[in-house]
Amino acid sequence: MSPVQPSTMLNSASYQPTTVQLQVLQTASEFAYQIWERRTISCQTFLRSYPLAQTLTRQQIDDLIQDYTLDENYQLADEIKVMSGLRHLRMLLMMRWIWQDALGLIALEQLTDELSEFADGCILFAKHYTYQHLVSQYGQPTFIDAKGVQHTDDMAIMAMGKLGAHELNLSSDIDLIFVHQARGQTDGDKAKGTRSIDNKRFMTRLGQGIIKLLDNCTADGFVFRVDMRLRPWGDGSDLAIHLSALQKYFSNHGRAWERFAWLKARVVGQINPPFYDELQALIKPFVFRYYVDYSAFSALREMKSLIQNQVAQREDLDNIKLGAGGIRDIEFIVQAFQLIYGGRHPQLQIKPCLQAMHELYLLEYLDRPTYENLQAAYRFLRRLEHAIQAINDQQTQRLPHDSYWQHNLALTLGFDDWDALLVTLNGHRENVNVPFERMVTERQIPAQDSVTLDPTNLEEQIVQLDTVLSEESRAQLQAFWQSKMVANLSKEARERLDNVYPVIIHALLAHQEQQQLANAALPRLIALLEAICRRSIYLVMIAENPNATVELIPMLSASPWIAHELARYPVLLDTFLQQRYRHLPDKPELRDILRQQLLRVEPDDEEELLSVLRLFKKNQVLAVAASDVLAERPIMKVSDSLTYIAEVVLEAALERAFAELVKRYGYPIGQDGDPVTEVDCGFAIIGYGKLGGLELSYASDLDLVFLHKIKEQGMTTGETSVSGMKFAARLAQKLMTYLNTQTRDGRAYEIDMRLRPSGNAGMMVVSCHAFETYQREKAWSWEHQALVRARAICGDKRVTARFCAIRRTVLALPRTIEQVRIEVTSMRLKMQKHLGSSQRKQQDGNFDLKQDAGGIVDIEFLAQFAVLAYSHQYPSLTKWSDNVRIFEEVALLGIWEVQVCQDLTDAYLRIRAASHQLALAEQSLLVDEALWHETRALVQSQWQHLMGGESVEP
Repeated sequence: MSPVQPSTMLNSASYQPTTVQLQVLQTASEFAYQIWERRTISCQTFLRSYPLAQTLTRQQIDDLIQDYTLDENYQLADEIKVMSGLRHLRMLLMMRWIWQDALGLIALEQLTDELSEFADGCILFAKHYTYQHLVSQYGQPTFIDAKGVQHTDDMAIMAMGKLGAHELNLSSDIDLIFVHQARGQTDGDKAKGTRSIDNKRFMTRLGQGIIKLLDNCTADGFVFRVDMRLRPWGDGSDLAIHLSALQKYFSNHGRAWERFAWLKARVVGQINPPFYDELQALIKPFVFRYYVDYSAFSALREMKSLIQNQVAQREDLDNIKLGAGGIRDIEFIVQAFQLIYGGRHPQLQIKPCLQAMHELYLLEYLDRPTYENLQAAYRFLRRLEHAIQAINDQQTQRLPHDSYWQHNLALTLGFDDWDALLVTLNGHRENVNVPFERMVTERQIPAQDSVTLDPTNLEEQIVQLDTVLSEESRAQLQAFWQSKMVANLSKEARERLDNVYPVIIHALLAHQEQQQLANAALPRLIALLEAICRRSIYLVMIAENPNATVELIPMLSASPWIAHELARYPVLLDTFLQQRYRHLPDKPELRDILRQQLLRVEPDDEEELLSVLRLFKKNQVLAVAASDVLAERPIMKVSDSLTYIAEVVLEAALERAFAELVKRYGYPIGQDGDPVTEVDCGFAIIGYGKLGGLELSYASDLDLVFLHKIKEQGMTTGETSVSGMKFAARLAQKLMTYLNTQTRDGRAYEIDMRLRPSGNAGMMVVSCHAFETYQREKAWSWEHQALVRARAICGDKRVTARFCAIRRTVLALPRTIEQVRIEVTSMRLKMQKHLGSSQRKQQDGNFDLKQDAGGIVDIEFLAQFAVLAYSHQYPSLTKWSDNVRIFEEVALLGIWEVQVCQDLTDAYLRIRAASHQLALAEQSLLVDEALWHETRALVQSQWQHLMGGESVEP
């Protein structure tokens, strides 16, 4: 808000401000108004060239720095005049920026960007100026690399904090770190009037020269206060550090809070690419971890505690930066999320706070109200910070106590009085304080229930746990604590394990009334702990989420499959601990989630692509499993979700594979004679079996067939050209690589291609025409049965439409009911013979839910029989690929009685639900026949009734 109306703003063609505009400046800043009064002529001249209503470009800033550091002969001035010129330029720019801000002529981002660009320009000028001076004395610094080759050493100036993020405020100091490449010597030569010194001394003097030019306070003031305390080892250490020393520091001594500092680190200006790449290769893994990193929370609390103590000691309760709900709290919220998730979401590896905040909102780590509140608070607090600092050009974030400046500050920010400003300020503070306290406090305090997590009462809780655990469980727990693995843990890992133990006890005691549940979960929990102890950051995850850990116990008890997935891929813990299973995303949401994750994968980074696809699939499937176990989702919803996940992965894999091949070979020619496009790529993925029937389970493989409408003999449009057939075949191979390759994150899916024309002996991908010919002339009856459960998944809409037409036509071919009955019964008999349980097992009272007579295959075959036998008479039967809707259509058409179809549907869903639960429990489908006698008898009875013969027996 600005108290000045647009009509009173300074016109860019005017050199003399109005009385009102001068009053605005006087009200906003004693410092800036004094510059105007003392240097009116130079200020007017400056504003004539750089009007208030315009913004500054980096080129203009660099030109100004050059102009103000030249002498009267337009040569680079001596040090005294350079220092004076830079300080005079700063005064004029500060006057201009303060005035623009007070008049509301400059946006927050533009102001902080110009301030940062000016700092960058001054730093680079100071570096170049000092470097040339030092080279004239000592020669250039050099070093010998591992191959014995000599190189010129360079120094990277790392901008930290607000300068690193291009968020400098009106009176910011600048946090810098100096890093050079390696030990060595300068190439000084006494004969040339120079002498050699080691690189360390050269770089130290280079750093000192930069600081002197910018920081020394002269009669003209300073340019920027330079703070070097963030460098490794802090005050008293070497001013510049070389790369290998920085690497050792990060590896052995880097503290958690330093990751917050290095998060915003940025190289000022340009350095040679190898040096830049080496530097980034050190910084990135130090700041961002491959896994989801919950250790950021403990560092966050540690830092916040230190700052709160400092504020209390200084009685600095009016500090809008460090006080509760202040700027630092907003930055901490954003940076903590960046450190935690930045390794998994590269889009979070950005420096400006507002941009990172927006990415967190897009990734749903911040909900809309929190995001909007934090954004509004940040903008208001930064504007208030600028207004406070503008008063006397002081690096302060404290509210003024003087009533005169309180009144002026309120007017500058567009408020009627000080109280009105405080009301708005306190509202923003509260909006920040709530999510901040939730982040740093609530995550370590479990919900108040029958069991309270009380570290001081740990011994009593251990005794209480002994009464819950069985003798076998107690022995397993004791063996774990006495194991060599625990004894050999590092000090940090052991501390984290000790910290997590009370949380685990709390989780087990929360289920003490269900002793069987706790005892079933314990060995799987121990296996999980054994898997993550050496990657102890995952222990921090559990410690930081005690309430979610309570829900981990019934999960582990119900499903060894989930337990094994978590132990093999602990990165999945985050999905569970965040309780993402409470909302299962629909297909468009899944598509958006994966698209966001793929946005930052470079086109040629296949390893990262595979990692993203696999972790997306595993995270989403785990969320479905958790929802299945804890929320008892209906079986149809569970299967739909698992099917959507597979479809989204297939879509993304096809899109990326096509783009990769087009980049290499150009576009293939479609059968219409024109090159295909990204939208109409001439290729489609067809799903059979469980994928086609929307019936995927947790460990289902994908039955796929690939079709194309590409001109097989036509050549692609690229410089490196291949035939359309080769392009289609390589596209299929690339897809198989993306989906089937085993990586450290597992594989996305097992792929089965045996249902393609001619099976394993057939081509990997066939044209629509070849597919139709095969289905009409060569396909076996069982292949037509398989076609009932086939469905177009993704790809070129023309290809998918052609497949749907072929499928409808083939399924609706005239067949006699008796012919279909014989063929389906014959196929069922073969399957029963090869895949059903043995006679002996059945005599022992066992029943295979899938393959035995009365099992799920009987129901599936009945649905396929209905489609093949009646579709030529009732074409609408070909619409569906899933059994439930096929039975609904059969009942609707009056082919079979409604009750018959309902009974089959109910039995089908009952068996499928049991199959899912058995899969989660990692148990076979061989169950106690007595428990399933009624369902089995119903299915057998319907088989006999509908197929006109006895249910198939082995």
